[in-house]
Amino acid sequence: MKSLKKNKSTTLDLTEGSIIKGIMSFAIPLFIGQLLQQMYNLADAWVVGNYADNAAFAAVSSSGNVLWLITGFCSGLATGGGVIISKYFGAKDPENVSRAVHTNVLMGLIASVLSTVVSLILTPFLLGWMKIPDSVLPSSRTYFTIYFAGITTVIMYNIFMSIMRALGDSVRPLYYLAVSSVLNVVLDLILVAGFHTGVAGAALATVFSQGVAALMCLIRMMKADDESHIELKKLKYHASIMRDVMYQGLPTAIQGSVISIGNMVIQANINSFGAYAMSGQGAYAKIEGFAFLPVTCMAMTLPTFVSQNLGAGKLKRAKSGSYIGLVIGVLTAEFIGVLVHFFAPALLGLFISSEEAIAYGMRNAAIQPLFYFVLSFSHVAAGVLRGYQKAVIPMFAMLACWCVIRIIYVTVTLHFIPVYDVIAWAYPLTWTLTTIIFIVSLIKTFREYREQSASSPNV
Repeated sequence: MKSLKKNKSTTLDLTEGSIIKGIMSFAIPLFIGQLLQQMYNLADAWVVGNYADNAAFAAVSSSGNVLWLITGFCSGLATGGGVIISKYFGAKDPENVSRAVHTNVLMGLIASVLSTVVSLILTPFLLGWMKIPDSVLPSSRTYFTIYFAGITTVIMYNIFMSIMRALGDSVRPLYYLAVSSVLNVVLDLILVAGFHTGVAGAALATVFSQGVAALMCLIRMMKADDESHIELKKLKYHASIMRDVMYQGLPTAIQGSVISIGNMVIQANINSFGAYAMSGQGAYAKIEGFAFLPVTCMAMTLPTFVSQNLGAGKLKRAKSGSYIGLVIGVLTAEFIGVLVHFFAPALLGLFISSEEAIAYGMRNAAIQPLFYFVLSFSHVAAGVLRGYQKAVIPMFAMLACWCVIRIIYVTVTLHFIPVYDVIAWAYPLTWTLTTIIFIVSLIKTFREYREQSASSPNV
Protein backbone atom coordinates (compact mmCIF):
# COMPACT_ATOMS: atom_id res chain seq x y z
CA MET A 1 0.00 0.00 0.00
CA LYS A 2 1.31 3.43 -0.90
CA SER A 3 2.43 5.36 2.16
CA LEU A 4 1.07 8.75 3.04
CA LYS A 5 3.06 11.62 1.60
CA LYS A 6 4.47 14.05 4.10
CA ASN A 7 3.93 17.65 3.13
CA LYS A 8 4.02 19.91 6.16
CA SER A 9 2.94 22.93 4.14
CA THR A 10 -0.41 21.37 3.32
CA THR A 11 -1.34 18.81 5.98
CA LEU A 12 -0.99 18.71 9.74
CA ASP A 13 -0.77 15.50 11.72
CA LEU A 14 -2.53 16.26 15.02
CA THR A 15 -1.71 12.87 16.53
CA GLU A 16 1.86 13.81 17.52
CA GLY A 17 3.58 16.49 19.58
CA SER A 18 2.20 19.08 21.98
CA ILE A 19 -1.60 19.04 22.20
CA ILE A 20 -1.95 22.77 22.77
CA LYS A 21 0.53 23.60 20.01
CA GLY A 22 -1.25 21.25 17.61
CA ILE A 23 -4.68 22.70 18.37
CA MET A 24 -3.51 26.30 18.11
CA SER A 25 -1.46 25.64 14.96
CA PHE A 26 -4.65 24.47 13.32
CA ALA A 27 -7.05 26.94 14.97
CA ILE A 28 -5.15 30.20 14.40
CA PRO A 29 -5.13 30.05 10.57
CA LEU A 30 -8.73 28.88 10.81
CA PHE A 31 -9.56 31.91 12.94
CA ILE A 32 -7.96 34.29 10.47
CA GLY A 33 -9.84 32.57 7.67
CA GLN A 34 -13.15 32.83 9.50
CA LEU A 35 -12.37 36.47 10.24
CA LEU A 36 -12.03 37.05 6.53
CA GLN A 37 -15.21 35.04 5.96
CA GLN A 38 -17.05 37.46 8.23
CA MET A 39 -15.76 40.25 6.03
CA TYR A 40 -18.19 39.04 3.38
CA ASN A 41 -21.09 39.73 5.71
CA LEU A 42 -19.55 42.84 7.25
CA ALA A 43 -18.80 44.34 3.84
CA ASP A 44 -22.36 43.71 2.67
CA ALA A 45 -23.79 45.15 5.88
CA TRP A 46 -21.54 48.23 5.98
CA VAL A 47 -21.85 49.14 2.31
CA VAL A 48 -25.59 48.47 2.13
CA GLY A 49 -26.16 50.18 5.48
CA ASN A 50 -24.33 53.30 4.33
CA TYR A 51 -25.11 53.44 0.61
CA ALA A 52 -28.65 52.02 0.46
CA ASP A 53 -31.86 52.55 2.40
CA ASN A 54 -33.06 50.88 5.60
CA ALA A 55 -35.19 48.39 3.65
CA ALA A 56 -32.12 47.14 1.79
CA PHE A 57 -30.14 46.76 5.01
CA ALA A 58 -33.04 44.97 6.69
CA ALA A 59 -33.22 42.54 3.74
CA VAL A 60 -29.52 41.67 3.89
CA SER A 61 -29.25 41.55 7.68
CA SER A 62 -32.30 39.28 8.09
CA SER A 63 -31.27 36.87 5.34
CA GLY A 64 -29.03 34.61 7.41
CA ASN A 65 -31.62 32.10 8.60
CA VAL A 66 -33.12 31.60 5.14
CA LEU A 67 -29.70 31.17 3.53
CA TRP A 68 -28.55 28.76 6.23
CA LEU A 69 -31.64 26.62 5.71
CA ILE A 70 -30.01 25.39 2.49
CA THR A 71 -26.30 26.02 2.96
CA GLY A 72 -26.41 24.73 6.55
CA PHE A 73 -27.70 21.37 5.38
CA CYS A 74 -24.90 21.03 2.85
CA SER A 75 -22.30 22.27 5.34
CA GLY A 76 -23.49 19.59 7.76
CA LEU A 77 -22.88 16.91 5.17
CA ALA A 78 -19.44 18.38 4.52
CA THR A 79 -18.71 18.27 8.25
CA GLY A 80 -19.62 14.58 8.35
CA GLY A 81 -17.38 13.91 5.41
CA GLY A 82 -14.55 15.73 7.14
CA VAL A 83 -14.86 13.50 10.22
CA ILE A 84 -14.52 10.39 8.06
CA ILE A 85 -11.53 11.80 6.15
CA SER A 86 -9.81 12.74 9.43
CA LYS A 87 -10.34 9.24 10.80
CA TYR A 88 -8.69 7.60 7.79
CA PHE A 89 -5.90 10.19 7.78
CA GLY A 90 -5.15 9.50 11.46
CA ALA A 91 -5.17 5.76 10.76
CA LYS A 92 -2.61 6.26 7.94
CA ASP A 93 -4.98 4.75 5.34
CA PRO A 94 -4.30 6.69 2.09
CA GLU A 95 -6.56 4.59 -0.13
CA ASN A 96 -9.65 5.27 1.95
CA VAL A 97 -8.61 8.91 2.38
CA SER A 98 -8.69 9.26 -1.41
CA ARG A 99 -12.03 7.48 -1.69
CA ALA A 100 -13.52 9.68 1.02
CA VAL A 101 -12.21 12.87 -0.62
CA HIS A 102 -13.68 12.02 -4.02
CA THR A 103 -16.95 10.82 -2.50
CA ASN A 104 -17.32 14.17 -0.73
CA VAL A 105 -16.68 16.14 -3.91
CA LEU A 106 -19.26 14.07 -5.80
CA MET A 107 -21.74 14.56 -2.98
CA GLY A 108 -21.15 18.34 -3.14
CA LEU A 109 -21.86 18.47 -6.87
CA ILE A 110 -25.11 16.56 -6.47
CA ALA A 111 -26.14 18.73 -3.51
CA SER A 112 -25.39 21.88 -5.52
CA VAL A 113 -27.78 20.96 -8.31
CA LEU A 114 -30.58 19.94 -5.94
CA SER A 115 -30.08 22.99 -3.71
CA THR A 116 -30.27 25.43 -6.61
CA VAL A 117 -33.59 24.04 -7.80
CA VAL A 118 -35.16 23.60 -4.36
CA SER A 119 -34.08 26.98 -2.98
CA LEU A 120 -35.35 28.95 -5.96
CA ILE A 121 -38.71 27.19 -5.74
CA LEU A 122 -39.01 27.73 -1.98
CA THR A 123 -37.94 31.39 -1.87
CA PRO A 124 -41.42 32.97 -2.31
CA PHE A 125 -42.94 30.65 0.30
CA LEU A 126 -40.16 31.27 2.82
CA LEU A 127 -40.44 35.04 2.48
CA GLY A 128 -44.17 34.88 3.03
CA TRP A 129 -43.78 32.60 6.04
CA MET A 130 -41.28 34.99 7.67
CA LYS A 131 -43.78 37.88 7.54
CA ILE A 132 -41.33 40.18 5.78
CA PRO A 133 -42.76 43.73 5.85
CA ASP A 134 -44.00 45.04 2.52
CA SER A 135 -41.34 47.76 2.58
CA VAL A 136 -38.58 45.12 2.72
CA LEU A 137 -40.08 42.32 0.61
CA PRO A 138 -38.83 43.44 -2.87
CA SER A 139 -35.25 43.77 -1.61
CA SER A 140 -35.39 40.41 0.16
CA ARG A 141 -36.76 38.69 -2.95
CA THR A 142 -33.98 40.11 -5.12
CA TYR A 143 -31.22 39.19 -2.68
CA PHE A 144 -32.39 35.60 -2.18
CA THR A 145 -33.00 34.94 -5.86
CA ILE A 146 -29.50 36.00 -6.89
CA TYR A 147 -27.83 34.25 -3.96
CA PHE A 148 -29.63 30.95 -4.51
CA ALA A 149 -29.01 31.05 -8.25
CA GLY A 150 -25.29 31.00 -7.46
CA ILE A 151 -25.43 28.74 -4.42
CA THR A 152 -23.21 26.14 -6.12
CA THR A 153 -20.20 28.37 -5.48
CA VAL A 154 -21.00 28.51 -1.76
CA ILE A 155 -21.60 24.76 -1.41
CA MET A 156 -18.50 23.65 -3.28
CA TYR A 157 -16.37 26.16 -1.39
CA ASN A 158 -17.56 24.57 1.87
CA ILE A 159 -16.89 21.05 0.56
CA PHE A 160 -13.33 21.92 -0.45
CA MET A 161 -12.69 23.71 2.84
CA SER A 162 -13.95 20.70 4.80
CA ILE A 163 -11.64 18.33 2.94
CA MET A 164 -8.56 20.48 3.47
CA ARG A 165 -9.29 21.02 7.15
CA ALA A 166 -9.95 17.33 7.72
CA LEU A 167 -6.38 16.73 6.53
CA GLY A 168 -5.08 19.36 8.92
CA ASP A 169 -4.61 22.05 6.27
CA SER A 170 -6.01 25.31 7.59
CA VAL A 171 -3.35 27.51 5.96
CA ARG A 172 -3.95 27.28 2.23
CA PRO A 173 -7.70 27.92 2.57
CA LEU A 174 -6.69 31.13 4.36
CA TYR A 175 -4.77 32.33 1.30
CA TYR A 176 -7.71 31.71 -1.02
CA LEU A 177 -10.17 33.28 1.35
CA ALA A 178 -8.01 36.40 1.68
CA VAL A 179 -8.13 36.93 -2.08
CA SER A 180 -11.88 36.39 -2.31
CA SER A 181 -12.56 38.63 0.72
CA VAL A 182 -10.68 41.54 -0.81
CA LEU A 183 -12.51 40.91 -4.08
CA ASN A 184 -15.84 40.90 -2.26
CA VAL A 185 -15.17 44.28 -0.65
CA VAL A 186 -14.04 45.80 -3.94
CA LEU A 187 -17.11 44.51 -5.77
CA ASP A 188 -19.40 45.78 -2.99
CA LEU A 189 -17.95 49.24 -3.31
CA ILE A 190 -18.14 49.21 -7.10
CA LEU A 191 -21.63 47.74 -7.45
CA VAL A 192 -23.46 49.09 -4.41
CA ALA A 193 -21.64 52.32 -3.58
CA GLY A 194 -20.60 53.17 -7.15
CA PHE A 195 -23.43 51.94 -9.35
CA HIS A 196 -26.14 51.98 -6.64
CA THR A 197 -27.31 48.44 -7.39
CA GLY A 198 -28.48 47.89 -3.79
CA VAL A 199 -29.02 44.35 -2.58
CA ALA A 200 -28.57 42.92 -6.08
CA GLY A 201 -24.98 44.16 -6.14
CA ALA A 202 -24.31 42.84 -2.64
CA ALA A 203 -25.60 39.38 -3.58
CA LEU A 204 -23.62 39.30 -6.83
CA ALA A 205 -20.43 40.32 -5.03
CA THR A 206 -20.82 37.55 -2.45
CA VAL A 207 -21.62 34.78 -4.93
CA PHE A 208 -18.87 35.76 -7.36
CA SER A 209 -16.25 36.08 -4.61
CA GLN A 210 -17.08 32.69 -3.11
CA GLY A 211 -16.92 31.24 -6.61
CA VAL A 212 -13.37 32.53 -6.98
CA ALA A 213 -12.42 30.92 -3.65
CA ALA A 214 -13.97 27.60 -4.69
CA LEU A 215 -12.16 27.68 -8.05
CA MET A 216 -8.83 28.38 -6.38
CA CYS A 217 -9.37 25.43 -4.04
CA LEU A 218 -10.26 23.13 -6.93
CA ILE A 219 -7.21 24.11 -8.97
CA ARG A 220 -4.92 23.57 -5.99
CA MET A 221 -6.42 20.17 -5.17
CA MET A 222 -6.19 18.98 -8.77
CA LYS A 223 -2.48 19.89 -8.78
CA ALA A 224 -1.74 18.66 -5.25
CA ASP A 225 0.68 15.81 -4.60
CA ASP A 226 -0.69 15.00 -1.17
CA GLU A 227 -3.82 13.34 0.25
CA SER A 228 -6.14 16.11 -0.96
CA HIS A 229 -5.41 15.39 -4.63
CA ILE A 230 -8.52 15.25 -6.83
CA GLU A 231 -8.89 13.51 -10.20
CA LEU A 232 -12.17 13.89 -12.08
CA LYS A 233 -12.08 10.25 -13.19
CA LYS A 234 -12.07 9.17 -9.53
CA LEU A 235 -15.36 10.91 -8.73
CA LYS A 236 -17.15 7.64 -8.08
CA TYR A 237 -19.79 6.46 -5.66
CA HIS A 238 -18.30 4.41 -2.82
CA ALA A 239 -21.24 2.93 -0.94
CA SER A 240 -19.49 2.16 2.34
CA ILE A 241 -17.88 5.58 2.58
CA MET A 242 -21.03 7.41 1.53
CA ARG A 243 -22.90 5.48 4.22
CA ASP A 244 -20.38 6.60 6.83
CA VAL A 245 -20.51 10.19 5.58
CA MET A 246 -24.31 10.20 5.73
CA TYR A 247 -24.28 8.66 9.21
CA GLN A 248 -21.99 11.40 10.49
CA GLY A 249 -23.17 14.25 8.29
CA LEU A 250 -26.95 13.91 8.18
CA PRO A 251 -27.49 14.63 11.90
CA THR A 252 -25.46 17.84 11.60
CA ALA A 253 -27.15 18.70 8.30
CA ILE A 254 -30.64 18.14 9.69
CA GLN A 255 -29.71 20.04 12.84
CA GLY A 256 -28.54 23.07 10.87
CA SER A 257 -31.57 23.22 8.62
CA VAL A 258 -34.21 22.59 11.26
CA ILE A 259 -32.65 25.10 13.64
CA SER A 260 -32.73 27.57 10.75
CA ILE A 261 -36.45 26.92 10.42
CA GLY A 262 -36.80 27.57 14.14
CA ASN A 263 -34.79 30.77 13.80
CA MET A 264 -37.00 31.82 10.91
CA VAL A 265 -40.00 31.51 13.22
CA ILE A 266 -38.16 33.68 15.74
CA GLN A 267 -37.21 36.08 12.94
CA ALA A 268 -40.87 36.30 11.97
CA ASN A 269 -41.63 37.44 15.52
CA ILE A 270 -38.82 39.98 15.29
CA ASN A 271 -40.20 41.18 11.97
CA SER A 272 -43.58 41.78 13.60
CA PHE A 273 -41.94 44.61 15.57
CA GLY A 274 -41.11 46.38 12.29
CA ALA A 275 -38.18 47.26 10.03
CA TYR A 276 -36.21 48.97 12.79
CA ALA A 277 -36.33 45.83 14.91
CA MET A 278 -35.09 43.86 11.90
CA SER A 279 -32.20 46.26 11.38
CA GLY A 280 -31.30 46.42 15.07
CA GLN A 281 -31.31 42.66 15.50
CA GLY A 282 -29.45 42.24 12.20
CA ALA A 283 -26.73 44.67 13.27
CA TYR A 284 -26.31 42.88 16.59
CA ALA A 285 -26.11 39.54 14.74
CA LYS A 286 -23.21 40.92 12.70
CA ILE A 287 -21.39 41.88 15.89
CA GLU A 288 -22.05 38.50 17.49
CA GLY A 289 -20.88 36.63 14.42
CA PHE A 290 -17.62 38.56 14.51
CA ALA A 291 -17.15 38.36 18.28
CA PHE A 292 -17.79 34.64 18.46
CA LEU A 293 -15.21 33.68 15.83
CA PRO A 294 -12.59 32.30 18.27
CA VAL A 295 -15.12 29.86 19.71
CA THR A 296 -16.46 28.92 16.27
CA CYS A 297 -12.92 28.06 15.21
CA MET A 298 -12.32 25.94 18.32
CA ALA A 299 -15.58 24.09 17.61
CA MET A 300 -14.35 23.47 14.05
CA THR A 301 -10.87 22.42 15.18
CA LEU A 302 -11.84 19.75 17.70
CA PRO A 303 -13.68 17.36 15.34
CA THR A 304 -10.50 17.14 13.25
CA PHE A 305 -8.26 16.78 16.31
CA VAL A 306 -10.44 14.16 17.98
CA SER A 307 -11.10 12.21 14.76
CA GLN A 308 -7.43 12.02 13.81
CA ASN A 309 -6.46 10.78 17.27
CA LEU A 310 -9.27 8.24 17.47
CA GLY A 311 -8.22 6.99 14.04
CA ALA A 312 -4.68 6.62 15.37
CA GLY A 313 -5.99 4.83 18.46
CA LYS A 314 -4.84 7.60 20.82
CA LEU A 315 -7.91 7.82 23.04
CA LYS A 316 -6.25 9.59 25.98
CA ARG A 317 -4.85 12.27 23.71
CA ALA A 318 -8.28 12.82 22.14
CA LYS A 319 -9.83 13.31 25.59
CA SER A 320 -7.09 15.69 26.76
CA GLY A 321 -7.48 17.81 23.64
CA SER A 322 -11.24 17.95 24.23
CA TYR A 323 -10.76 19.31 27.75
CA ILE A 324 -8.26 21.91 26.57
CA GLY A 325 -10.55 23.07 23.77
CA LEU A 326 -13.54 23.39 26.09
CA VAL A 327 -11.62 25.51 28.62
CA ILE A 328 -10.13 27.79 25.97
CA GLY A 329 -13.51 28.22 24.30
CA VAL A 330 -15.46 29.09 27.45
CA LEU A 331 -12.90 31.56 28.84
CA THR A 332 -12.41 33.30 25.50
CA ALA A 333 -16.14 33.61 24.85
CA GLU A 334 -16.95 35.17 28.20
CA PHE A 335 -14.13 37.70 27.92
CA ILE A 336 -15.39 38.77 24.50
CA GLY A 337 -18.98 38.80 25.75
CA VAL A 338 -18.14 41.33 28.46
CA LEU A 339 -16.47 43.58 25.90
CA VAL A 340 -19.47 43.40 23.56
CA HIS A 341 -21.84 44.16 26.42
CA PHE A 342 -20.06 47.38 27.36
CA PHE A 343 -19.11 48.63 23.89
CA ALA A 344 -22.35 47.71 22.12
CA PRO A 345 -23.54 51.28 21.31
CA ALA A 346 -20.36 52.08 19.39
CA LEU A 347 -20.32 48.70 17.67
CA LEU A 348 -23.95 48.95 16.56
CA GLY A 349 -23.24 52.43 15.23
CA LEU A 350 -20.84 50.93 12.71
CA PHE A 351 -23.80 49.44 10.83
CA ILE A 352 -26.86 51.51 11.62
CA SER A 353 -27.46 55.16 12.42
CA SER A 354 -31.16 55.14 13.24
CA GLU A 355 -31.76 55.65 16.96
CA GLU A 356 -34.80 53.37 16.78
CA ALA A 357 -32.79 50.53 15.22
CA ILE A 358 -29.91 50.97 17.68
CA ALA A 359 -32.36 50.79 20.59
CA TYR A 360 -33.55 47.36 19.41
CA GLY A 361 -29.98 46.18 18.94
CA MET A 362 -29.14 47.27 22.47
CA ARG A 363 -31.86 45.03 23.89
CA ASN A 364 -29.93 42.03 22.55
CA ALA A 365 -26.55 43.40 23.61
CA ALA A 366 -27.73 44.08 27.15
CA ILE A 367 -28.62 40.42 27.72
CA GLN A 368 -27.04 37.87 25.43
CA PRO A 369 -23.25 38.57 25.51
CA LEU A 370 -23.07 37.90 29.26
CA PHE A 371 -24.16 34.32 28.53
CA TYR A 372 -21.60 33.62 25.81
CA PHE A 373 -19.89 31.09 28.09
CA VAL A 374 -22.84 28.68 27.85
CA LEU A 375 -23.15 29.25 24.11
CA SER A 376 -19.44 28.51 23.79
CA PHE A 377 -19.68 25.30 25.80
CA SER A 378 -22.56 24.12 23.60
CA HIS A 379 -20.71 24.75 20.34
CA VAL A 380 -17.36 23.31 21.43
CA ALA A 381 -18.95 20.29 23.13
CA ALA A 382 -20.93 19.60 19.95
CA GLY A 383 -17.65 19.65 18.00
CA VAL A 384 -16.08 17.21 20.45
CA LEU A 385 -19.02 14.81 20.19
CA ARG A 386 -18.90 14.95 16.39
CA GLY A 387 -15.23 14.04 16.57
CA TYR A 388 -16.23 11.04 18.68
CA GLN A 389 -18.69 10.16 15.88
CA LYS A 390 -21.69 10.91 18.09
CA ALA A 391 -23.26 13.58 15.88
CA VAL A 392 -26.76 12.37 16.77
CA ILE A 393 -26.45 13.78 20.31
CA PRO A 394 -25.83 17.42 19.24
CA MET A 395 -28.60 17.07 16.68
CA PHE A 396 -31.27 16.03 19.17
CA ALA A 397 -30.07 18.40 21.90
CA MET A 398 -30.00 21.45 19.67
CA LEU A 399 -33.22 20.63 17.85
CA ALA A 400 -35.03 20.15 21.14
CA CYS A 401 -33.66 23.27 22.84
CA TRP A 402 -32.76 25.70 20.06
CA CYS A 403 -35.79 24.92 17.93
CA VAL A 404 -38.77 23.35 19.73
CA ILE A 405 -38.38 24.84 23.22
CA ARG A 406 -37.24 28.23 21.87
CA ILE A 407 -40.24 28.49 19.55
CA ILE A 408 -42.69 27.44 22.25
CA TYR A 409 -41.20 29.89 24.74
CA VAL A 410 -41.27 32.85 22.34
CA THR A 411 -44.71 32.11 20.90
CA VAL A 412 -46.42 31.57 24.24
CA THR A 413 -44.63 34.30 26.19
CA LEU A 414 -45.10 36.97 23.52
CA HIS A 415 -48.83 36.23 23.59
CA PHE A 416 -48.96 37.34 27.23
CA ILE A 417 -45.96 39.72 27.35
CA PRO A 418 -45.64 41.36 23.90
CA VAL A 419 -42.25 43.02 24.43
CA TYR A 420 -39.02 42.57 22.47
CA ASP A 421 -36.98 41.47 25.50
CA VAL A 422 -38.87 38.17 25.48
CA ILE A 423 -37.07 37.31 22.23
CA ALA A 424 -33.70 38.49 23.53
CA TRP A 425 -33.96 36.17 26.55
CA ALA A 426 -34.92 33.14 24.43
CA TYR A 427 -31.31 32.56 23.44
CA PRO A 428 -29.46 32.39 26.79
CA LEU A 429 -32.26 30.29 28.26
CA THR A 430 -31.99 27.64 25.54
CA TRP A 431 -28.17 27.83 25.43
CA THR A 432 -28.15 26.89 29.11
CA LEU A 433 -30.40 23.88 28.52
CA THR A 434 -28.11 22.49 25.81
CA THR A 435 -25.07 23.01 28.02
CA ILE A 436 -26.62 20.82 30.71
CA ILE A 437 -27.36 18.09 28.16
CA PHE A 438 -23.84 18.25 26.72
CA ILE A 439 -22.18 18.02 30.14
CA VAL A 440 -24.04 14.77 30.80
CA SER A 441 -23.26 13.48 27.28
CA LEU A 442 -19.56 14.27 27.54
CA ILE A 443 -19.27 12.53 30.91
CA LYS A 444 -20.85 9.40 29.44
CA THR A 445 -18.70 9.54 26.31
CA PHE A 446 -15.44 10.01 28.19
CA ARG A 447 -16.38 7.18 30.56
CA GLU A 448 -17.09 4.89 27.60
CA TYR A 449 -13.72 5.61 26.02
CA ARG A 450 -11.91 5.43 29.37
CA GLU A 451 -13.17 1.89 29.76
CA GLN A 452 -12.01 1.13 26.25
CA SER A 453 -8.63 2.67 27.02
CA ALA A 454 -8.33 0.59 30.22
CA SER A 455 -8.87 -2.57 28.21
CA SER A 456 -6.16 -1.44 25.73
CA PRO A 457 -3.41 0.25 27.83
CA ASN A 458 -1.36 1.25 24.80
CA VAL A 459 -3.96 3.76 23.58
